[in-house]
Amino acid sequence: MEPEPSTGRTAALPGPCSRWPAEQGETIRQIIDRAGNKWAVLVVGSLHAGPLRYTDLLRSIPGVSQRMLTYTLRQLRRDGLVTRTAYPEVPPRVEYALTDLGETLLIAITTLIDWAGTHHDEIQENRARFDETEAAV
Repeated sequence: MEPEPSTGRTAALPGPCSRWPAEQGETIRQIIDRAGNKWAVLVVGSLHAGPLRYTDLLRSIPGVSQRMLTYTLRQLRRDGLVTRTAYPEVPPRVEYALTDLGETLLIAITTLIDWAGTHHDEIQENRARFDETEAAV
């Protein structure tokens, strides 16, 4: 990219991030990375019906390790998407729930999951066709 003659600043290429100030770019990329992370998507999706205990979350997400679930929950809490409530009981009870901000992400995630489900067969066919073509080369 070359500097614009009038301002001396580098012109941004058109794209989805061009709508936002350049100084917000790093944070926006981090947010997209978090929101697009498979474990974060599954955690947010699992919390759609309301608060869940850690063990219930762990059971609702096949393949996630305790370490990854803990890390994902911590990151979602840091971003203000999930809350953690500890109840002073014996044994201790901890529940996780979506915040109002997390609910807005749930809308986008549900749309993405619905899209994937709607186009599953077509994408599987495209993959098989691609793999056959690549194997022949």
